[in-house]
Amino acid sequence: MTLFIIIIVLAIIFDFINGFHDAANSISTIVSSRVLTPFQAVLWAATFNFAAFFIAKYIIGEFGIASTVSKVVLEDFISLPIILSGLIAAIIWNLLTWRLGIPSSSSHTLIGGFAGAAICAGGFHSIHAGVILKIVSFIILAPLIGLVMSSVITIGVLWAFRKTNANKSEKRFRKLQLLSSGLFSLGHGLNDSQKVMGIIATAMIAMGMIESVNKVPDWVPISCFGAIGLGTMMGGWRIVKTMGTKITKVTPLEGVCAETAGALTLFLTEIWKIPVSTTHTITGSIMGVGAVKRLSAVRWNVTINLLWAWILTIPVSAVLAAIIYVIAHSIGI
Repeated sequence: MTLFIIIIVLAIIFDFINGFHDAANSISTIVSSRVLTPFQAVLWAATFNFAAFFIAKYIIGEFGIASTVSKVVLEDFISLPIILSGLIAAIIWNLLTWRLGIPSSSSHTLIGGFAGAAICAGGFHSIHAGVILKIVSFIILAPLIGLVMSSVITIGVLWAFRKTNANKSEKRFRKLQLLSSGLFSLGHGLNDSQKVMGIIATAMIAMGMIESVNKVPDWVPISCFGAIGLGTMMGGWRIVKTMGTKITKVTPLEGVCAETAGALTLFLTEIWKIPVSTTHTITGSIMGVGAVKRLSAVRWNVTINLLWAWILTIPVSAVLAAIIYVIAHSIGI
């Protein structure tokens, strides 16, 4: 029971870290376009992150992404030391990438750690390859969908407002960016909070407390959505700088288009029950609006560096979790 409590505490800590690590995803464009101050923006994003709980619970009626995460490792091979090792590895990688200002994926960190510890303990047949391949494919698909959507939305908006006075347009889009940022934060809360829910539910299943993710008591989702909301309020200014200024300069109009495309992508993946990276999604969306302006407006060298971080996240987290599992096993955990 002590190990189970430690896992719950670490899971909530991870969700909190996820919040401030991924805060930049929700607020980078709204801060860089000076629609809100950083402090106002994190409060705005945190509110919508927590509001996502009520959407999932009472409107969608299920936690599909949490269910998918719980299936990464086959049930017969799940154990508390495996879950513990995966969580510790995910926390280490998240803190390291935050310290370096790299917008890596908290989602893939968690999944990579969970799978890596399981493989170390029981071999490759202990993981659900189909589920993992589906998640991995969206390392490419999520930013690509965001890029295409934001490009189409941007072209449509520019055409629709082609005869509008520039100053009036900017004022209108500054107001609209509050809505688009809120929608993206809602998608972030729906997606990312459920991943830790899936891990906690897995631990509860391993303990024989529940039979499935949909049977988790309400304190689990409330804790997860609350922790990510509080984490968002802590900010994450290093990554805000990368996301909001280094990829391309973002105007209020472009911010609305990028955030709307990112939100739509996250809502789609929620329907498909696929845990994706909000980092990847908004990066692709920002690239899309920049590319519409002109291809040279996107700093592709920064994007390539981000892509390497995305690709390396799962294997690095997996190896780190395997090492932690070996250490934990050797000391009798």
